[in-house]
Amino acid sequence: MTLPTQTRAFLARSDLGRMWTAVHHRLERNGLQPNGSVRLADCTAAEREALSLLLGRRVTTGTATIRLADLDSRLRATAAGCGLVAAVEQLGLSLTDRRAARDTGRQERAALWTAAQTALAASPLAGQDWVGGWLDDLRRTGALGRLAPQEAAGVLHQAIRVLGLLRSDRDEEAAPYGRGELATRVTGTAHGLDDDTVLSRLVLRGLARAVGSEPPEHAPGRRALWRAAAVVPDEVSSTVLTYGLRPVGHGWRERALRERADHHAEAHLTLRELRELNVVPPSETLVHICENPRVVEAAAEARCGGVLVCTSGSASTVVLELLDTLAAAGLRLRYHGDFDWPGIALANRVIRRYSALPWRMAAEDYEQLAAHARDQGSPGLPLAGAPVEASWDADLAAAMTVLNVALHEESALDLLVADLAPGKP
Repeated sequence: MTLPTQTRAFLARSDLGRMWTAVHHRLERNGLQPNGSVRLADCTAAEREALSLLLGRRVTTGTATIRLADLDSRLRATAAGCGLVAAVEQLGLSLTDRRAARDTGRQERAALWTAAQTALAASPLAGQDWVGGWLDDLRRTGALGRLAPQEAAGVLHQAIRVLGLLRSDRDEEAAPYGRGELATRVTGTAHGLDDDTVLSRLVLRGLARAVGSEPPEHAPGRRALWRAAAVVPDEVSSTVLTYGLRPVGHGWRERALRERADHHAEAHLTLRELRELNVVPPSETLVHICENPRVVEAAAEARCGGVLVCTSGSASTVVLELLDTLAAAGLRLRYHGDFDWPGIALANRVIRRYSALPWRMAAEDYEQLAAHARDQGSPGLPLAGAPVEASWDADLAAAMTVLNVALHEESALDLLVADLAPGKP
């Protein structure tokens, strides 16, 4: 119904404005039921007069208490002809049943976490110890609190999918994900895992939980955590160190690489550059792979004619991208690394992944280097960690265990540089 014009004009007078505001708030808290009362302090004479006319009783003090049930009855019995809730809405004050909204919200949140647990049970994350703690963290910290329930459910299911891809039992030789590519795969947009997104924060919380660390607060920590999960945060900050690479392509990038090779200058290539140029050299090229950048530096100083790719320790995504491309083109690869247990483990991965040949990595090479270092009086650095069998030489681990000395690539530098001299096979 519609309030009569005169009645509406009376109820809408400014002297009753404070009362209607207080009544409006109380009704929303009450589940839209005319229960309880509101209290107005410091009432002016005009307010007391208006309240007296509305309530049908004299209001003579500066403080007025209005029972909502009495006001509801009064409105129904007068020209208004409607209850308190209808009158408030007729005056343009929209009402929300906040109690019902809270109950609905609690039900939706409960359904959200139940659905998440179901999704986790059906995902590759099922049974992993850290998952329950991650979900509890999200619930306790209100990480999804600012999102509508439906949106929160969508983001949480995307986070479960991303973590399922990253924390499943993937082949250790599988190509890492680019963050933009991973985001596109799960969200449909390359920016779905950008640092400022809720999804990115949820995933990083999960990755940190999985390795027993705290969620990173700063950009370097976030990038490190992405990389630890085999995800490239961007395509320009990480590079692969190369030397002597002469690609056959005709673009300016290929020409620039050939010119650097002609001048015996090393080159750092980003993932973005690798994806924008034809990096493959002539098919007869033999590509040597080293672990330590000092080998590249020495090759450049000696103006060597070979081709070098440096892993700079454990091979990063951009390194693997280049080596994948070269191997797919059918080029021959040879690998040399440190003679310590982590170095042998890395060599195993590279040699197995690319069917690469070992490069001065036999037991005999190790024994000769150890003897040379001893003859020069170099202090021996003992091996640390558990022994690792070399896939290419069954005698190497035994020789290393007996001599118990770690030999890094610098100990073989002269030999490696000599192998890269022009005309060497």
